[in-house]
Amino acid sequence: MRGTFREALLCAGIVFVVALILYDWTLAPAVTLVDSGELIVAARTLGVAHPPGFPLYIMLAHLASLVPIGSVAVRVNFASALFAALASAMLTLVMAELMRTTPSFALAKSRRKKKALPREVVPGNAWLVTHAPALGAGLLFACSRTLWSYATIAEVYTLNTFLILLVIFLMLRWRRRDPVLLKRDALLYAAASIFGLALGVHHVTVALILPALAILVYRTDGAQFFASGRFLFAAAFSIAGLIAVYSYLPFAASRNAVINWGTTRSLREIWWHITGRQYQSFFSFSPELLGHQLLGLGALVLRQFGPWWLPLALPLAVIGIASAWKRDRTAFWFLALLVLTNMAYTLGYDIAEDKDAYYLPVFLALALAIGVGLRSLVEFALARKWSAQKVHILATLLVLLLPAIALAHNWPFNNRRHYFIGQDYVENIQRTIAFNGLLLTFDWQVQAPMLYTREIERRRRDLKVVDINLLRRSWYFDYLNHAYPDLLERSREHVDRFVTELKLWEQNAEAYRTDTRLAQRIETTFYEMIRAFITAESKSAPIYITSDVIFLTADSDKMLTKWIVKNYQLIPRGLVFELATDSGFHEPGEVQWQTRGLADGTLRFEKDDVVRAKVLPAYTLMLMQRGRYLALFGQHDRAKAAFEQALVLDPELKPARQGLGESKKTKPVPEGSTP
Repeated sequence: MRGTFREALLCAGIVFVVALILYDWTLAPAVTLVDSGELIVAARTLGVAHPPGFPLYIMLAHLASLVPIGSVAVRVNFASALFAALASAMLTLVMAELMRTTPSFALAKSRRKKKALPREVVPGNAWLVTHAPALGAGLLFACSRTLWSYATIAEVYTLNTFLILLVIFLMLRWRRRDPVLLKRDALLYAAASIFGLALGVHHVTVALILPALAILVYRTDGAQFFASGRFLFAAAFSIAGLIAVYSYLPFAASRNAVINWGTTRSLREIWWHITGRQYQSFFSFSPELLGHQLLGLGALVLRQFGPWWLPLALPLAVIGIASAWKRDRTAFWFLALLVLTNMAYTLGYDIAEDKDAYYLPVFLALALAIGVGLRSLVEFALARKWSAQKVHILATLLVLLLPAIALAHNWPFNNRRHYFIGQDYVENIQRTIAFNGLLLTFDWQVQAPMLYTREIERRRRDLKVVDINLLRRSWYFDYLNHAYPDLLERSREHVDRFVTELKLWEQNAEAYRTDTRLAQRIETTFYEMIRAFITAESKSAPIYITSDVIFLTADSDKMLTKWIVKNYQLIPRGLVFELATDSGFHEPGEVQWQTRGLADGTLRFEKDDVVRAKVLPAYTLMLMQRGRYLALFGQHDRAKAAFEQALVLDPELKPARQGLGESKKTKPVPEGSTP
């Protein structure tokens, strides 16, 4: 048995090395989009990231950021690669444990019919029925779309997946009642401690594995376990781990870190932050949303392990689930609950950019089911008395073919070796903005990477970037006071009035939802403050806005959009508009962008990828606005060049095609309309 475990460790080691080489080769070489910029800054400066704070990740990523190799972004990106490789290796060990405790088909059939037990298949064919499925499942998971995509950027999800699998592995070892393991409950308490620590990464997806763990415990030691001192000890270990890791939040807040999201100093603020109070509005269980989410999940599953038209892995998952039902009901219910509890939560959570990461427990359960299915095929061949050579060829083919298909299919989407889109996006904006300019934006894809360039790379620190969405959080004013104290001082009266109102809203948001007078008051003070920023700063430097401030604002922000359009001319300068008080022509300058990988074919993106959903449209929209602006002032040749540039980025862009033929009639920014 010890030898068998050594062989399982060898398989896990192979998976780890292969996965780490793959992830290192496809690693992003710079800061990326979504939350990566903010997470890197929080990690490097030991701050507090967005809810729930991810304290364990922040501490480990901070250690990675200290390694003197490459840029800080590359160091933290590589930490994700390391955690993902460990997760793949751990899934290999989990698969081996499942195979060790799952009886062969012949043995299971004999038990059901109460016949004499035949010789079990496992001891004589350990490679075929234990280690081949484990190796195949581990390699397949390493090459899966979602895990690989987060292995190459700074994000929390690969660490989260590794810890979940480590807990599962320890619990499966505990379940086995191995006589060699004299201190069996030490595994239980170790799993409980790691579970508590894992709650300090992405606690929602970790907590959702509890029902699966509960069924595993129940079917191993019975219901009496939950009334025993052992259960209390396990709970105490988990709580201790949870408290230990989340004590980081008030510690970081007390240091006045660069990012102190949520000002987590009091118990109430810590609780609000951990529970993600600000994101609770994203939950909805309407039939329309549920249908949309199910379609999205179906698409994710179909492309997870290969192309939708060649889903060789998914039939194996079905076979594996059926096999688990017949042979090992504990494993069946464990895998089923991993999937069902995760889906019950995630299908009602209406977010976009990193929604696929929430389904990682579903995908790891599918990888395990595929491994069980692989074993079933091998045992089918053994039962049909295939020659040893043919069975080994079958096993080897399955172990290598399935990961190879996933690798080939996912490579164009997950190879971020030349991914400079986030870096180019902010540098293209920074190149346009004059010294000491103010940029107002709703675009997190601008704010997060630009936060990294300012705080870590120390570039364009004269540029004042204000995220209008974050102005609705009182903690953000601590950051603004750190970064741009003069900005706040020049509009002090309006800032103080709004922040006072904002803190009252944070204490009792329900009162503002039910009282229209209060709602009107806080809305008025909010827009008065933004107008004060624009008015005060325009006396010393230009003011800029991103296109989303005009075209993609929510209904609650239309008041700001109308005020800007009414009082200012919008001059398209690259990826931003400059606000001008007159109506004459202003030279917009030439477009000098770096757009590496955006539309040159070196990178591929799904339709729901943030690049295609938000970044590429920002480029094409501003090129069209440039064309319309130039056409309005009679510069038709330059206008046509702008429309042609937009078509290079997106050949299917109908408004750009129309602009080529109607440039004389097109206005730059029609009030109340979108391009």
